[in-house]
Amino acid sequence: MSLDFANTDLATALASSDLLHDRCAIDAAIARIAVSIHADYAGRRPLLLTVMHGGMLFASELALALGQGDALDLEFDFVHATRYRSGTSGSALQWKHRPATPLRGRHVLLADDILDEGYTLDAVRSWCREQGAADVRIAVLAWKRHGRLVPGMHADYVGVEVPDRYVYGFGMDFHEQGRNLPAIYALRDA
Repeated sequence: MSLDFANTDLATALASSDLLHDRCAIDAAIARIAVSIHADYAGRRPLLLTVMHGGMLFASELALALGQGDALDLEFDFVHATRYRSGTSGSALQWKHRPATPLRGRHVLLADDILDEGYTLDAVRSWCREQGAADVRIAVLAWKRHGRLVPGMHADYVGVEVPDRYVYGFGMDFHEQGRNLPAIYALRDA
């Protein structure tokens, strides 16, 4: 059975999905990433640049984790670039918002929900470099395991791995639904 994305509510999608990572697993992954980021950025004040909308929950939780103990001081801004616009497959990149914070000489940490094929993150990373960022690293909550990544694309920090299926929850959407779910799910038939 294939779901009609435009006409399927979240309850129906959940009934056709598998739970991949619950909130405890996500929290543990974010805590682990925060330890690595804290060590890598010691003595610096990175700019945490959230890729909206999907990266919002992950970036918020990551920022709080980085504030624990010997807090890492962060500056915040966001970028909104998308290839999906409520669809299930990517199209041309559409820029909706570029950060107001000057990037020249900055250590930029991009935070996004998922590294799938990497076209959006590659374009955002390239744009940050064009703006003069000293370095650009990428943190993602989820990495989708497959062989279709943009050449040279990788995430410096990965929370969890997900299968090559349609995934949603914890920032990732099912037809603009379910971003606020506290877990990550995958459709069985996608």
